[in-house]
Amino acid sequence: MHKVKGVVVKAKNEPATVETILVPDPGPGEALVDVLTCGVCQTDLHYKVGGVGDNFPYLLGHEAAGVVSAVGDGVTEVEVGDHVILNWRAVCGECRACRRGEPWYCFDTHNATQKMTLEDGTELEPALGIGAFAEKTLVAAGQCTRVETPLEDHQYAAVGLLGCGVTAGIGAAINTGAVKRGESVAVIGCGGVGTAAIAGAALAGATTIIAVDLDTEKLATAQRLGATHTVNSKDRDPVEAIRELTDGNGADLVIDAVGIEPTFKQAFQARDLAGRVVLVGVPDPGTTIDLPLDEIFSRGGSIKSAWYGDTLPSRDFPMLVDQYKLGRLDLDAFVTERIKLDEVDEAFETMKAGKVLRSVVEMPR
Repeated sequence: MHKVKGVVVKAKNEPATVETILVPDPGPGEALVDVLTCGVCQTDLHYKVGGVGDNFPYLLGHEAAGVVSAVGDGVTEVEVGDHVILNWRAVCGECRACRRGEPWYCFDTHNATQKMTLEDGTELEPALGIGAFAEKTLVAAGQCTRVETPLEDHQYAAVGLLGCGVTAGIGAAINTGAVKRGESVAVIGCGGVGTAAIAGAALAGATTIIAVDLDTEKLATAQRLGATHTVNSKDRDPVEAIRELTDGNGADLVIDAVGIEPTFKQAFQARDLAGRVVLVGVPDPGTTIDLPLDEIFSRGGSIKSAWYGDTLPSRDFPMLVDQYKLGRLDLDAFVTERIKLDEVDEAFETMKAGKVLRSVVEMPR
């Protein structure tokens, strides 16, 4: 048993506080990971405010990089000393999605069996089965993806973000949206995920990449990461602007990285005939939308949701790390600030104010 510090939220809307937690040694199929870095993601805030469930107390954090310090019986995926990115899609290999060759849709993903606890024995629910705002965390071994490419210490803050939001955005473009070289892409909403989608579109070879947002600073960041055009939707109708920038046709792919009714309708209206719409912004529960069925039919193309960007960590993480090292994917640009474990609650407020792409906790070494 390991006694470490971790960030816990004990009840809905309570502050996230640093607590002493107990982390068991790994059992069969589990890995103990010394956390190096962990990004502050919108999903962690959803846990804090009760938007994910009511299984409090939660151990927050999931966009993480670390080093494997121990493994349980039967673990073959990783070894002690491996640098890893943590992920919440540890595929089972046996469900119907895995059997049909689509493991990124796995319907029975794995988490650690044992529970981490507070000192009084209260069991903690780890965010997305990871709980990485902690000095150590216990995960299923399949939640660890080995980083083979040598990295400098400071680079793990950027690479750890592949564990969730950055990969969700990039995957929405290259996996779900299947961007082809020379295509046009519009992304509505330029927070962390939307900006990552822009970077993914650029990586895939799109030649017209349109960033849409209400914030001029976010649009400037999007331009640095690959957007060829920007549209401030406070000043211009985004549908008209996207059509104007694509010869009156609309974009081949439009990604809604916000997830509310107005932006989804804009995405639907701004795509070309036979174009694609991808929803990667997470809607609030109960959100509905009214679209004319005849237009859905007559426009053709497709409407898809991107759940984790249809990412298969074992396939995608190594490729994206290589692209980062080759200078083709600027992951460092997503690290707005580096913070300490006791600054997570403050980072939530910074995130809500739209001032960062990512705050990243760095653990003392």
